[in-house]
Amino acid sequence: MHPTPGYHRRRRHENRCYAARAVERVLVLNASYEPLNVCSLRRAHVLVWKGKAEILESNDRPLRSACMQFRRPHVIRLVTYVRVPRGVTRRISRRVLFARDNWQCVYCGSAGNRLTLDHVVPRSRGGTSVWENVVTSCAPCNHHKGDRLLEETSMTLHTTPRPPRPVLFIRLAAEHVPEVWRRYLPGLDAAAAAA
Repeated sequence: MHPTPGYHRRRRHENRCYAARAVERVLVLNASYEPLNVCSLRRAHVLVWKGKAEILESNDRPLRSACMQFRRPHVIRLVTYVRVPRGVTRRISRRVLFARDNWQCVYCGSAGNRLTLDHVVPRSRGGTSVWENVVTSCAPCNHHKGDRLLEETSMTLHTTPRPPRPVLFIRLAAEHVPEVWRRYLPGLDAAAAAA
């Protein structure tokens, strides 16, 4: 059976529309204007609709339903302050770790070798998987350090490992950071250089 005339053109248009909706992101700020995260357009609209957030920046194109039209959120701010516990940090992922360490080995500064995750204090010696103990290492440095403490080697850390700033997570969550977000994201340029 052959498709109807124009079938392939309609399918391409439908796929393009779906893809545009799938990647549209909204910046979420705490009530204190501190960047929290990035969410989908749908989630942002629901937060605004329920009165849990307000729109600070909107897109020119409105959101439409069958009989209504809404502002299309680009940056929203939560109405009620959400306490972010300082003791609770985000799960460690290689992508965020490598971005935090500027995609370089913290021991030799190399960016050319295969990058790995290294525990400064090895797990076999009581080290834990926390941001302050996990660093980016090239494969040769990781192999050379092995299961030893830094004091037992001639190696040193070029940077002190710390938990990544929230803006780094936002930078990695959005493929493209819109210009309008930049005024709400202090330190974005440093995070962009790291990513």
